Amino acid sequence: MDIGFCGTGRMGTAMVLRLIDRGHRVTVWNRTAAKARPLLELGAGWAGTPAEVASGHDIAITMLTDAAAVETVYTGARGLLSGAVAGKLFIEMSTVAPETIRRLARAVLTKQAALVDCPVGGTVGPAREGKLLGLAGGDAAAVARARPVLEHLCRRVDHLGASGNGAAMKLAINLPLAVYWEALGEAMALLKEPGIAPGLALEIMGESSGGANALKSRAAKIASALAGGEADVGFDIDGIRKDLRTMAAVAAAGGLELPLAAKALESYDAAAGDGWGGRDGSALVAWRVGRTGKT
Repeated sequence: MDIGFCGTGRMGTAMVLRLIDRGHRVTVWNRTAAKARPLLELGAGWAGTPAEVASGHDIAITMLTDAAAVETVYTGARGLLSGAVAGKLFIEMSTVAPETIRRLARAVLTKQAALVDCPVGGTVGPAREGKLLGLAGGDAAAVARARPVLEHLCRRVDHLGASGNGAAMKLAINLPLAVYWEALGEAMALLKEPGIAPGLALEIMGESSGGANALKSRAAKIASALAGGEADVGFDIDGIRKDLRTMAAVAAAGGLELPLAAKALESYDAAAGDGWGGRDGSALVAWRVGRTGKT
């Protein structure tokens, strides 16, 4: 299958590599062309603009940084929707607010095309192995059309209802994870004075009621960060900050309060201010332990 793909950051790159591995021909576009070069060397094609991605493919996937990027790539002067796109399918996989998706779905429908929002649970490793969780929203026929591609990226794909529902589910699953890294950091800080070995503590934590599922795959990263090392990055602290702000905006629009998310955001902002923004989100644990006793 010929697939267009916009956005070759860490997740986008892993997804494109997975699609190539599964035999698809993929043409990519990225705002910073240099980031796509490794994919071109592995056989991906290059499009000069999002409009070229749309014109050359019946299915186009987007994995972008934030709502501003989504709106520019779709509705900008040389965006995906700038040409004749009737009958095409767009699969939007970024983590943005549900209202951003609903607004985009209306714009896509006006162009007689179809949109599926399908943000995913999982980071770079699962993306590379096709083991993500697909959280799909949109028309049932469009989701069915997207499913053969999504099933090469995801170990399960759930259709959650109307456009924007996938986005809502993604924010919901990201909230407890963001809070968990702060909570785990506070728990590990309690072990600093007695001097319990971090690796052993994390092992025990992972076997207990204090261990979230994410800890199983990230304990080694956390132990490395606690020892002063730099682990590879799946989903960074700056990305979590963006998601927490999106959650806050969605909650405010609905008259809801998210007190734990708000307090967690304070920690992530402080960590970013200390230069940790580009580090993996789980590194917040090490940042919090390092802050113990500081004012």
